[in-house]
Amino acid sequence: MKHTIEHDLNDQEAKLATERAIAQYREQYAEYQPFLVWRDDRRAELGFSVKGVKLKGSMELRPGAVDVDLDVPLLLRPFKGVALAAIEKEVRHFIEQAHRERAQKAT
Repeated sequence: MKHTIEHDLNDQEAKLATERAIAQYREQYAEYQPFLVWRDDRRAELGFSVKGVKLKGSMELRPGAVDVDLDVPLLLRPFKGVALAAIEKEVRHFIEQAHRERAQKAT
């Protein structure tokens, strides 16, 4: 299932916000072993473990949006919404941080 997080950042700001979000996710939810591996400037593989099962997916940066797509086995689908919500919460937090940093640079 694909989930889109819209934003109004440039490419560099969007990538930084996403990296900060995943770093925060790693810190808060270390027991789920979250990972993010960039394959190029716009695409990354991501995943984590839940109850011993590894969930994998992909992330793509597009102008104005971050697409997250997770492949989740049927047994763990109830956790998919929770995982996507946690990822979106962290990304949105760092999008707002990027806005604050942009405003500070403008002054």
